[in-house]
Amino acid sequence: MSLAFALSLGLITVLAFMGLPMGVSMITGSILYLLMRGQDMGIAAEQLLNGMYTNYIMLAVPLFILAAEIMNSGSLSTRLLNWCNAVVGRFRGGLAQVNILQSIVFAGMSGSAIADAAGSGKMMQYMMTKDGKYTPSYAAALTAVTAVIGPIIPPSIPMVLYALVADTSIGYLFLGGVVPGLLMAGVMMLQVAITARIRNFPVEEPVPLRQLPGMTWQALPVLLMPAVLMFGIYGGVTTPTEAAAVAAFYALIVSVFIYRAVKLPDLYSSVLTSAKTTASIGMLIAGALVFNYVVTIENIPRTISATLLAWDLDPVMFLIAVNILLLLIGCVLEGTTILLVIVPVLIPTAQALGIDMVHFGVVVVVNIMLGLITPPYGLLLFIMTRIANTPMRALVADVAPFLVGLIIALFVFTFVPDTVLWLPKLFGYVSPSITP
Repeated sequence: MSLAFALSLGLITVLAFMGLPMGVSMITGSILYLLMRGQDMGIAAEQLLNGMYTNYIMLAVPLFILAAEIMNSGSLSTRLLNWCNAVVGRFRGGLAQVNILQSIVFAGMSGSAIADAAGSGKMMQYMMTKDGKYTPSYAAALTAVTAVIGPIIPPSIPMVLYALVADTSIGYLFLGGVVPGLLMAGVMMLQVAITARIRNFPVEEPVPLRQLPGMTWQALPVLLMPAVLMFGIYGGVTTPTEAAAVAAFYALIVSVFIYRAVKLPDLYSSVLTSAKTTASIGMLIAGALVFNYVVTIENIPRTISATLLAWDLDPVMFLIAVNILLLLIGCVLEGTTILLVIVPVLIPTAQALGIDMVHFGVVVVVNIMLGLITPPYGLLLFIMTRIANTPMRALVADVAPFLVGLIIALFVFTFVPDTVLWLPKLFGYVSPSITP
């Protein structure tokens, strides 16, 4: 590591701890590096512009964000919750199961864990804690862990970003996330069922089965959105980026014209919130693009790849090391930063070891999502602490058992690649690598 690179890293760290946005910190640190190496300062702008304006794939990010915001501002979440309650609310711990089921369906619409938690978090918190049915910390913990499913089941904003840095098919990445996402949901449902009997959770008043068809009909436009997206992508009608535009347009049509739940001020608020979120992510991407140029100049990826290969790691040991590394880094770094800065350094080694990039991408994204519920920098923990007005210590204590279950699920599809690759192969994917 050169002195210029060490000082660049030091400056980025100091600025980030001082509260400067991470994207701006990375750009500033990169400019210091270029200055010390005597290179043209315009290189930073060149890397930023080339990266931001030549990647058509990046358009999917603001469009999926807009789709989620429009759905949150309408009554789609309410109708979805009513349908989920009619399906699984009749069992012991039924409201907890409703929380998981609605996250599975919502995951097929938003592509964001934050949107998932914000969309139904307040409503689920009220429903679960009303009349003392569940403790506030347990209700908040369950909402936080179920929101993790959001970016695993397609569509997925983190998978779009991974496709950007790994040059991998978004469509096959989306398909690869389906089985792992359902497996994670199944683990949560099993844990809730066991806990419900131990803690004697209440049984909700069952919705008569004769009402289920009517409630399904009312929620049908919401339930159809994942199907519309999947048909568009895998039917050859749209590219994944165009599917993101379809998602936003579909959410608008359903919310404004079918349910008549979104007025002009609501739409303006959704667009404004989406623009702010997109700008925040855009700054991170911009900073990462410039800093990745610095990392490449320093030959960091090749050095790390050569070092790991010299250690004679087999693919299994490498995947174990990656899981541990990302789980630890996820405790202190934001997910987008990990995807855009740390993951590109690991990709050359993974490719050299013959690890499939779709399989690796799903494993990486799940690791990063688990970072959202691990202290001290678990963003979903902070969000649910505010929503539930519950102490962080109590929330973490209730999250811990779910986190253990999700890590076990992570290791299952890390070392059984067919849990990820079975569905992509069904749709014609041919793995160019041999994953262990």
